[in-house]
Amino acid sequence: MSRATVRLTVAQALVRFLSVQYTQRDGVRHRLVTGCWGIFGHGNVAGIGQALLEPGSDLPYLQGRNEQAMVHAAVGYARQRGRLSVQAVTTSIGPGATNLVTGAALATINRLPVLLLPGDTFAARPADPVLQQLEVPAEPGVTVNDTLRPVSRFFDRITRPEALIDAARKAVRVLTDPAETGAVTLALPQDVQAEAHDWPLEFFADRVWHVRRAVPDPEAVADAAALIRASRRPVVIAGGGVHHSGAEAALAELARSTAIPVTETQAGRGSLTHGHPALLGAVGHTGTAAADDIARTADLVIGVGTRYSDFTTASNTLFADPSVRFVNLNITGFDAAKQAGAAVVGDARVALQALGDALADHRVDPAYVREYRAAARAWEDVVDAACRAPDEHAVPGQAHVLGVLAEVAADTDVVINAAGSLPGDLHKLWRARDARQYHVEYGYSCMGYEIPAAIGVRLAAPEREVFALVGDGTYLMMPTELVTAVQEGVKIVVVIVQNHGYASIGGLSEQVGAERLGTAYRYRDASGAFTGAPLPVDLAANAASLGMAVHRATTVAQLRTALRSARDGDAPAAVYVETDPDLSAPGANAWWDVPVAQAATRPAAVAARAEYDARSVSRRHHL
Repeated sequence: MSRATVRLTVAQALVRFLSVQYTQRDGVRHRLVTGCWGIFGHGNVAGIGQALLEPGSDLPYLQGRNEQAMVHAAVGYARQRGRLSVQAVTTSIGPGATNLVTGAALATINRLPVLLLPGDTFAARPADPVLQQLEVPAEPGVTVNDTLRPVSRFFDRITRPEALIDAARKAVRVLTDPAETGAVTLALPQDVQAEAHDWPLEFFADRVWHVRRAVPDPEAVADAAALIRASRRPVVIAGGGVHHSGAEAALAELARSTAIPVTETQAGRGSLTHGHPALLGAVGHTGTAAADDIARTADLVIGVGTRYSDFTTASNTLFADPSVRFVNLNITGFDAAKQAGAAVVGDARVALQALGDALADHRVDPAYVREYRAAARAWEDVVDAACRAPDEHAVPGQAHVLGVLAEVAADTDVVINAAGSLPGDLHKLWRARDARQYHVEYGYSCMGYEIPAAIGVRLAAPEREVFALVGDGTYLMMPTELVTAVQEGVKIVVVIVQNHGYASIGGLSEQVGAERLGTAYRYRDASGAFTGAPLPVDLAANAASLGMAVHRATTVAQLRTALRSARDGDAPAAVYVETDPDLSAPGANAWWDVPVAQAATRPAAVAARAEYDARSVSRRHHL
C-alpha cells in the first residue's frame, strides 16, 4: 500500500512541520514555534521567504533590521514564555548568517531555546566559489555557518531533502529538552531549500513534545536533607532554573517552613518576591552586603538551578567557611556536580517539593534567623538611601533613575537590562515585586540585547508594560529594532541613560590600572587623550528620527513625569535622561577576578597589581 505524500519544497515542508509542533507541561499545551523573524537575501528569499507565503504554513513572519537583534528578540520571547514557546530566525548566507553567532552564544549560555535557520551555500556546487562562499582548500564542505557549531546545542546542515525529516525532529527535541536547550541551528543550502520532494503526510501531523518534570533520585534527596539538617548556617542560591521550571512557589514554601535564607543570582532575581522574610537578595560580586556576608559564613550552600558563574561565586572567593559544603538541585548533572556538590538531578520544582517533604520538621536556629533578617533590614535602609534623590530638581544619579522607575512601574511590569553598570545596580537595588519583573541577561551580558529583547518580551506578554534600560554605549550598539517596534506597534519604553561613555568598563579600567583608556565619549584634548568636551551626540533626536515618541528629562521630577507619560501612552516611547556620573550606587560587596598587569611602570597599574595579589590569595577550589 502506497504512502500518502504531498509535494513541497524543503523550505515549505520545514515551515509546515514547525507550524504543528506543540509543547505540554503540567497538562497545559503551548504552540512551540509561534513566529519567524527574517531578513532575506539570495540565500533564503526563494526558500524560507517563499515558504512563509505558501498556504498552510501558518507561521507568522516578523520583520527585523539586524540579524543579531532578531535572535535577541526571540530569546527574550522564550524566556518570558518559560521556554515552552520559541521563535525562529532566518537569514541569508554570508554576513546575515554570521551575524547570528553572538545571539546564538547568548541563547546557549543562558540555556534559552531559539531556532536558527540560516541559508547556506549551494549543496550541488554549480559554481565555485559562489557569492559569499568561504573557501577552505582542505575542507570544501566548510561554510561560514560552521561558526555556529560551537555556540549551538544542535547543528545540522540539510544537504538532501529527505534528511530534513530526521533533522527537524532532532532539532525540536533539543528545543524542548530543559536539560539540553539553547540555540538550535539548521543550515539550509539555498538550492536544497527550493528543491521539491514528496513528503509523507505523517510528517505534518500535530506532534506534542511533553516537557516532563524529571523526578530526582530519592536517595539523593535524602542525602541532601541529611546535610541540611546537620548544617548550622545553610543558605540557598536561587538561579535561573527556578524561573524556568516555575518553582517560585515551591522555593517560597521551603524558605517559609525551614527559615533558610535565600539569595539570588542575576538570572534568579525574583525567585522570591520582595517582602519574603527569608529573602536576602542579590549574591556575589554585585550582591548585597546582607547576602554576601551570610554566604561568607555559610557552612552549606544549596544551589537551585544555578550554574555558579564567577559573578555568583565572586571568582571562587565568596564561600569562605573552611568546612563549607554544597548541595545542588539542577536539571543537568553537569551543573549539579559543580563545587563538588551533593547532586540532586531533577526539575527544580519537583526537587524543592521533595526536599521540603524530607525537611518537614526541620527549622534553622532562631538566632541565625534573627541575624540574617537584621542584615536584610539594614540593606533595605541602604537601598532607600541610594535610590532617594535629595532634591527633586537635581540631576539624577543612576540609582535615582532606578528609584523613580520603581515608583512608576507596576508590579507586573518588566525591566530589561544586560550590560554596562546598570546590571550591578539593578542586582543590588531593584526590589522585584513579581517573579517575571526582573529580566537581566547576564550570562553573556551582551550590549544591544535590551531593545530587541523588550520587543520579544512584549510579544510574549502583551498584557505587561516593558522597560528596556540602556546606557548610551549600549544604545549606540543596536538601536535598529526601534524601527521594528514602531512598525509593528509593539509598545515598549526605552530608558536611555546618558553618561557619555562606557561607565562600567570605565570604572573597572580605573580599578585595574588602565586609567579609563577608551571608555569616554569625548573629544581628544591637546595631548591626544579622550578628556575633552563630551561629544554633541543627541540620542533622543536619534530615537525620534526612528519613529519613537521621545520624552526628555534632566531632573528627578522631570524623569518621573516622563516615565509616567511613556508608560501610560499607547506608542513605543523613549525616555532620555542625562545622569550625574559622580553619583554612584553602593559598591561591590565581593571581589571579581580581572587579571592585572604583572609588569608595569605607571603607578596606577602597579598599585592595582598589589591589590590584585592581595585579593587573589583567597581563591579556592571546593573539593
